[in-house]
Amino acid sequence: MNIVKRIKGSSLTARVLRSSALTVGGFGASQVIRLVTNLILTRLLFPEAFGIMALVSLVLIGLGQFSDVGIGPSIMQSKRGDDPDFLNTAWSIQAIRGVLLWLTACALSWPAAALYQAPELAQLLPVAALTLLITGFNPTRIETAHRHMRLGRITLIDIVTQLVGVITAVAFAYWLKSVWALVLSGVLSTLIQLVLFNFLLPGPANHFRWERTARRELITFGKWIFLSTLCGFLFTQGDKILIGKYLSLGEFGIYNIGYFLASFPLMLGTMVNQKIVIPIYRECPPRESRGNFIRLRRMRMLMTGALIVLVTIFASLGIWLIGLLYDPRYQAAGAVVVLLAIMQIPTIIQLTYDQAALAAGDSRRFFILTLLRAILMIIGLVWGLEIAGLYGAILGQGLARLAIYPVTTWLARRVGAWDPVHDAVFAGLGLGGAALALWLNQDAIIALAFSGQG
Repeated sequence: MNIVKRIKGSSLTARVLRSSALTVGGFGASQVIRLVTNLILTRLLFPEAFGIMALVSLVLIGLGQFSDVGIGPSIMQSKRGDDPDFLNTAWSIQAIRGVLLWLTACALSWPAAALYQAPELAQLLPVAALTLLITGFNPTRIETAHRHMRLGRITLIDIVTQLVGVITAVAFAYWLKSVWALVLSGVLSTLIQLVLFNFLLPGPANHFRWERTARRELITFGKWIFLSTLCGFLFTQGDKILIGKYLSLGEFGIYNIGYFLASFPLMLGTMVNQKIVIPIYRECPPRESRGNFIRLRRMRMLMTGALIVLVTIFASLGIWLIGLLYDPRYQAAGAVVVLLAIMQIPTIIQLTYDQAALAAGDSRRFFILTLLRAILMIIGLVWGLEIAGLYGAILGQGLARLAIYPVTTWLARRVGAWDPVHDAVFAGLGLGGAALALWLNQDAIIALAFSGQG
């Protein structure tokens, strides 16, 4: 009964609990849907199809991040985040960006096909990039809901959209037997999502507006977000860029199957971090009082503890899960799951520190952190691939995530958010979970280290 009372109401605690529950529940449902989809599609399509689609996704994600001007964070942290003129100006910038992204994707289709020696990309990219054009017209009511931590309808719309994507992907895959099934289902589900957002989210519709003051604020804050997302792309997608170039499409598809399971805990943590943490830090700044700091420590302890448990479970059972769920063609992904899950522990421990800087309006130092993250990740990946192939690339990712900790600490201390007690506790627990997973799966890890998969 006490829990029910705490969840109800409009207090910060109630909104955090509701938003966290909705985010975790929505993410869990999303991953279950993704898993079922993968299980079906891996039986209808071949590994090469997933490798090609990973390249398509890489280009689209790259375009999106290379042009991100921080509309979402700007609305969530700005004092004018509920002002219609500010919101409509933000929407106008976003819509123009969507059109430019689609045109850019069309122009890059042939060079990308030549770079990766995959002729299919020349036809696939212009169609797949329609998703960038469509999402450019998403209403700012999405960011308003995030700003006030009212995520119920957004979560429902996301789940419905994904279900539509599943049904259409399976139908197209059964019919076409090619990667076009994944591309067409993505475009269709994105279009349906736009319609649902516009009809089901409360608030006025957006229209074109170009207010000078709003534009200046958005650009001033967003220029550092723009640079940060360039670096963030290299940090999060560097493995796809380099491993996709070093390995065959089939091996790249195997890596992505393993990545799907291994990344579950970090993806969940990142989603909670991005949707909830900025409003929490905005309303409860850690430097303002010791009470605020303790309140934030409890939040971080709960979140990090849950994620460390998930990492340990996925790392320990990764090989068994691959064997249970996937076709024998994908068994090599088991060891990838174990190692990748372990290598993400340092990033999980450091979650929320970067969002504390954005909540304080310090997008410049946030850029410095993401720049150094990207540099270290690329160095780790290249070193690992050159020394030990796929096995080395995975180890290189872990070393890069660990090496960035001093810089993350510097950023967190600037906004009063650094919590050494939290970090020490979960570093110890993370090491224990990693040791358990390695011991349980030592034969498969050794086999990957000395196999042709590397």
